[in-house]
Amino acid sequence: ESGVVVTRTGRRFFDDADFEAAMLSRVRESLTAAGFWEEMATDWVCLDCELMPWSAKAKELLRRQYAAVGAAATAALPAAVRELTIAADRCEGEDADRLRELAAAYGTRDANAGRFVDAYRRYCWEAESVEDFRLAPFHVLATAAGPHTDRPHAWHMDAIGRVCDAGGPLLMKTRTLGVDLSDEASCGAAVEWWTDLTAAGGEGMVVKPEAFVARDAKGRVVQPAVKCRGREYLRIIYGPDYTEAENLKRLRSRGLGRKRSLASREFALGLEGLRRFVAGEPLRRVHECVFAVLALESEPVDPRL
Repeated sequence: ESGVVVTRTGRRFFDDADFEAAMLSRVRESLTAAGFWEEMATDWVCLDCELMPWSAKAKELLRRQYAAVGAAATAALPAAVRELTIAADRCEGEDADRLRELAAAYGTRDANAGRFVDAYRRYCWEAESVEDFRLAPFHVLATAAGPHTDRPHAWHMDAIGRVCDAGGPLLMKTRTLGVDLSDEASCGAAVEWWTDLTAAGGEGMVVKPEAFVARDAKGRVVQPAVKCRGREYLRIIYGPDYTEAENLKRLRSRGLGRKRSLASREFALGLEGLRRFVAGEPLRRVHECVFAVLALESEPVDPRL
């Protein structure tokens, strides 16, 4: 094998070895065209990427969880609104007013269901060939020279951006924006950038410190990244009606300390696993870190946080 594509929990992404080989060949060609091997003085690389569409790996999950909800809602809610409106027209006084209020409430739920379906469909399409996939790399995790966790995020985006520029349609270049938190205008530009991105249907952005491994004033490792997702994308996570006032109140009351602690521990284990692998330590030593991450993943923490 010339390489492997794995999920975030270490499972093979593709069941078809020939398909996986074809995809890796396209990525390798892009790396070669960009002069990556010579620049990094390496003959292998470990990349952190997002591979789309979701439906390529989680078709059954999408069908059972998201599509089922969308289909049921878009079938039932318009009929409910129609029947309630008919009933209201047949009544008078307070009964008619209550029925119209109920019809309006169901109308809002119907509109939310439509937005929910539109949101998850953006990440689902038929993928029969390599050309149908989109791969968005954003970290050069390691090469033969060692882990590249000592490099700032800007270095990673620049290095991988040149590879994306040299590649075909398979590779997607990730847009970036540097923000000076002490500059009000810079922060305002970031807010506007995120607003425009999500209004156009984008998932959102990931906020990261300048350094790959950043520490606070007490020397503690800072959470490596925070996802800031858009309003419509969050319907996929929290459900069609999450924007209603009573649901937002409940969501805002959740505690995130445990999730943040879990993310920091998994991050540290991942870095140590990379270091051991590049150093050529025995595989059991690498697997110690891998199994520890998988054990943490099994802890009962709401994955939607």
